[in-house]
Amino acid sequence: MLPLTLSFNQDQTCFSASTPTGFRVFSCDPLRHLFRRIFPGAGFTHLEMLFQSNILALVGNGSHPQFPLNKLILWDDYRGESFGSLSFRTAIRGVRLRRDRIVVALEFHIYVYNFKDLKHLHKVETYANPKGLCVVSQLADSMVLACPGLHKGEVRVEHYSKKKINYVMAHHSSLACFALTFNGKFLATASIRGTLIRVFDTANGALLQEVRRGANAAEIYSLAFSSTAQWLAVSSDKGTVHVFCLKVNISNTEHEKSQSSSNSSVASITSSFSSSLPFIKIKGVLPKYFNSEWSFAQFHLHEHCRYTVAFGDQKNTLTILGMDGSFYRCEFDPVHGGQMTQLESHNFLKLEVA
Repeated sequence: MLPLTLSFNQDQTCFSASTPTGFRVFSCDPLRHLFRRIFPGAGFTHLEMLFQSNILALVGNGSHPQFPLNKLILWDDYRGESFGSLSFRTAIRGVRLRRDRIVVALEFHIYVYNFKDLKHLHKVETYANPKGLCVVSQLADSMVLACPGLHKGEVRVEHYSKKKINYVMAHHSSLACFALTFNGKFLATASIRGTLIRVFDTANGALLQEVRRGANAAEIYSLAFSSTAQWLAVSSDKGTVHVFCLKVNISNTEHEKSQSSSNSSVASITSSFSSSLPFIKIKGVLPKYFNSEWSFAQFHLHEHCRYTVAFGDQKNTLTILGMDGSFYRCEFDPVHGGQMTQLESHNFLKLEVA
């Protein structure tokens, strides 16, 4: 039975899969089937796990009256029961959890709630957001929320501890995907064109780097930062997972921010393909395409299967999940890049609870 949705938890140590009859939860390293819950006739369109706990947020697909499209259920799988719910007038498009907050995305609004008592804290109006795009940082002492702004291609970045809002005009086209680092310092975005990925400093909205996934349009499925923010992984419908080298100053971001505001991209390691491109100059103008930063490492998969990617606990490794039940762990060379090495390949749907 193929999954309806796949998602990693906040630290990428586990992942959950919703099915037409419930959900299943797995650990990533080692790959193990941890637990499953069956709800006859009830599938879920959204499933969000809270770190490595037994707490999950569930949104039904409307096939069962107990789990409508507009109701979020907070589920304690240790007790096998719900302990709270949030209902809305329209369908829920996305859910994000922190240890202290619940973030719910509707098509035109984002709602923020206190986890402890489900008190409503904040409401944000957004541009049309059918995918429910929203991401949130995970550091305990600060919360950064990124969601669509009020205009096409715009991202609203809210720093709650600083009571500060930045608006980032990320793309001319509509947003397709974005990701935050764990601490909320950096934001990666992609548009529905899927050719360029941009990385921004959330403190001031400055563009730090622009990288190119490819020349042809693609649907971006997922973006993921490594824990150090040195690497960025991208999956798309073209069947290749790309890893880009990012040149962000991790230890001294304040200094880097002042420099980046005057320079739209920074130098980066480029792939061998990029370095072999001919230097074409026409009337003193180098075409932007030939000056692009291309991916540093690649891993090839089946086209048109939806894959979600995250960085593994082991250094320079990726975990890749496919909607066909595939699980891959691969490794890239941090010096030479190029084709990644496959370390593991499994069908997680065939695993039984350990």
